[in-house]
Amino acid sequence: MTIPAASPAPARSIYDLAVTDIDGRPGTLAAYAGRVLLIVNVASACGFTPQYAGLQALGEKHGARGLTVLGFPCNQFKAQEPGTPAEIKEFCTTKFRVTFPLFAKIEVNGPGRHPLYVALAGEGSPFPGDIGWNFTKFLVGRDGKILQRFGSKVAPESPEIAAALEAALAAG
Repeated sequence: MTIPAASPAPARSIYDLAVTDIDGRPGTLAAYAGRVLLIVNVASACGFTPQYAGLQALGEKHGARGLTVLGFPCNQFKAQEPGTPAEIKEFCTTKFRVTFPLFAKIEVNGPGRHPLYVALAGEGSPFPGDIGWNFTKFLVGRDGKILQRFGSKVAPESPEIAAALEAALAAG
């Protein structure tokens, strides 16, 4: 008689989810517990790629108040993130002076959807539905709850994001 392997326990919160950083180091989002997060699927060869500058500016402006921007490269939209992790990191740091955390390339839609995006956009999310394009943004409160979803066309410096960030940062 074969005993089936135990399934991994489901993540209890967004902070329990396994992620791999851009340098290949595995971990979780636990290091960001208690911070406001702006989670973004990013790409280096997209019409929205200049949003890296706005994301970096948000991180610099609000970092001391508790904001962390997290970038998750994705190559699912017209192959606009074809680079290796080293190439992605070099592009982001040299072209846009990105200092916010970047992670390994992931899938945000379909059967290979990363568990983070299952949490952000899956059936149990307050904002369910497939990611439409690169630079979709999710705002997560200090308690790990998903507060808002912004489409690609909503720029990091937009009034919508500014207001949502202010509310999230003031909430704790």
